[in-house]
Amino acid sequence: MRYTLRDMQQAFPDDDACLHFLFRARFRNLVACPKCGVEKPNYYKVKKRTAYACGDCGHQLYPLAGTIFEKTTTPLTLWFHAIYLLSVSKNGVSAKELERQLGVSYPTAHRMAKQIRLLMLERGRLGRLGTPIEIDEAYIKGRGKKSHNYHDRSTPVLAAVEVGGQVRTQVVERADLKTAMPFIKANVYQGSTIHTDESKIYKQVKMYYQHESVRHIAHEYVKNGVTTNHIEGFFGQLKRSVDGTFHAVSPYYLSSYVAEFAYRYNHRNEAVPIFSLLLEKASTRL
Repeated sequence: MRYTLRDMQQAFPDDDACLHFLFRARFRNLVACPKCGVEKPNYYKVKKRTAYACGDCGHQLYPLAGTIFEKTTTPLTLWFHAIYLLSVSKNGVSAKELERQLGVSYPTAHRMAKQIRLLMLERGRLGRLGTPIEIDEAYIKGRGKKSHNYHDRSTPVLAAVEVGGQVRTQVVERADLKTAMPFIKANVYQGSTIHTDESKIYKQVKMYYQHESVRHIAHEYVKNGVTTNHIEGFFGQLKRSVDGTFHAVSPYYLSSYVAEFAYRYNHRNEAVPIFSLLLEKASTRL
């Protein structure tokens, strides 16, 4: 079932509703007041503050402390709207688009987008991929700074996708044997079947995995079930979005953009809307 913008606005009509959700999500396991020890304390919203106080001793809890919302002066309804937009947009959302839709300044929109992408970082939380695995590299258009002049620069990204499953990504300085093998070993179970193209950076894969490849230079894209079409589909979406939505991404920030697209890909088939998953993460400390 689709979770629409109207559903979000009905669930979170004002800042108090947003704050109440974050309070309940963050402190749902709180069995007693940290100060007075009263079990199942009756907390109430403190007027004109983003805090809840214990009904017995007045001890205050701050749901926004340590989260992406800490010290924000932007209404929580706008934050939730921005999170929703980034959760459902297949092609990503630029800061300029957030500026237009939310009615905030560009620096505010840029900061909001940057903070929301932090919620999509899954590094260290994901397990290795099973079989079969497709692996490929791509070069993403960006804009870097050299001396006082800006210059175009493409940055390599490695990615591995489990057919029908999840994707793992890594932005690297160079796509070569020295970066490819550590990436593969960190993300793929040894002995798995790996499909790649004919690139030389994968020449050592057969030492640890069942390795099969297709020769794109000979216009060979599927051979006896061996293909890289799935991983190329992921990269195709990423490249189109960078070109069409962001136009160019600095190599310094590219990892967060790639993580954003990987997050949506990894959670594309979940019963729980991605918006709800992000709100849960937003309620916890970074």
